[in-house]
Amino acid sequence: MYKFSNRLKITAIVLMVLGALGWFMSYNASHHVGIEQVKELLADEAAHHGAGHDAHAEVAVAHNNTQDAHHNPDAHAEHVMHQIHNRPYSALYVAAFFFFMIALGALAFYGIQFAAQAGWSPVLFRVMEGITYYVLPGGLMVLLAAFIGGDHIFIWMDPEVVAHDELIQGKAGWLNKSGFFIRGFIFLAGWSVYRYFARKFSLAQDVANDNKNFKKSFRISAAFLVFYIYTESMMSWDWIMSVDPHWFSTLFGWYVFASMFVSGITVIALITIYLKSKGLMTFVNDSHMHDLAKFMFAISIFWTYLWFSQFMLIWYADIPEEVTYYATRIADYKLPFFGMLIMNFIFPFLVLMNSDYKRIPWFIVMAGVVILAGHYLDVYNMIMPATVGDRWGFGLAELGSILFFAGLFILIVFYALSKESLLAKGNPFIKESEHFHY
Repeated sequence: MYKFSNRLKITAIVLMVLGALGWFMSYNASHHVGIEQVKELLADEAAHHGAGHDAHAEVAVAHNNTQDAHHNPDAHAEHVMHQIHNRPYSALYVAAFFFFMIALGALAFYGIQFAAQAGWSPVLFRVMEGITYYVLPGGLMVLLAAFIGGDHIFIWMDPEVVAHDELIQGKAGWLNKSGFFIRGFIFLAGWSVYRYFARKFSLAQDVANDNKNFKKSFRISAAFLVFYIYTESMMSWDWIMSVDPHWFSTLFGWYVFASMFVSGITVIALITIYLKSKGLMTFVNDSHMHDLAKFMFAISIFWTYLWFSQFMLIWYADIPEEVTYYATRIADYKLPFFGMLIMNFIFPFLVLMNSDYKRIPWFIVMAGVVILAGHYLDVYNMIMPATVGDRWGFGLAELGSILFFAGLFILIVFYALSKESLLAKGNPFIKESEHFHY
């Protein structure tokens, strides 16, 4: 049985407090920026770099300045002021979604193990169940961040924008506040119900004399995966893609899935290594770690395949309303955009290709930290260009948001891990899993 140490609890709480303070400091600083200060900022930029430019035409639409932002100095200054004000909300939303997607990715991986009746992974089930405990609170935090951010994040939530934008008006049947939050609660309810019963049957199986509970888990896992593949796509449209309501991609649901899937598997590996370092989970051997690292490697390649497929088709077609998505990111987000590719593809490809390295804990930790940082940048690249344009950065807003949700994630996940035995001893495949070697 794992004991949630007071030191780790205090660390998590301190992270949350420091994160909240940092975010509020950033929020206050950004909202004290007025139109005159922005004009001074733009004048200074013009003096050093030439005439200022509008980084994201679509956000200009959001503030009803599309026609004027380049030609009317006052309109452009007001637009930039809106972008500066948007940044704390966007940073909060990026961090909220990033930590939530880790839990949801782990839940999908957990469901797949049951549906496939995998024999190697049952020794890891308690870690997966602990991580998925964050799905409901993490999802509620995403919806709360969306509610607080409102039209600072989703321009279609601004009635004035909708009134002057025919394209968004055409999507109003889907993109409306009530529909957005109702669907969000339905998604969370479905995922959480599966998580609750899967955990319940898993614990009941530990004290059962037959495999009825395992069979129930198998059946609900198969049903969950069907529900998940539909709702995950719709969630990605609502929670991520709709920040750019003029743009769409038919691959986007799969792309977001790959990002959350590899992030979830990576955290499973990191927490398992941490628990083993504490003298726990001695039944997990280097073959289990090798398989987790193999999944980290494989899904990183899968993510890259989806990223390139989406990018190549849009870039080659060169349709203005589609290619603007990448044009703005390449123009204004070179460091996070190309840095993300290095961290999510090139680094894991080079580091985790060797089979022997997949068995070395510190090597997996190193690769895992880079992969997680890379997928945070992935979410950052999906949200920030649409909300803050070229006024992006990494400061108190971003760091504070990460610290707050990291603390919350640690608090919830390790609390869940401390509630039950770390070995799912009643699983019919547990002996096969304990003796898994190759």
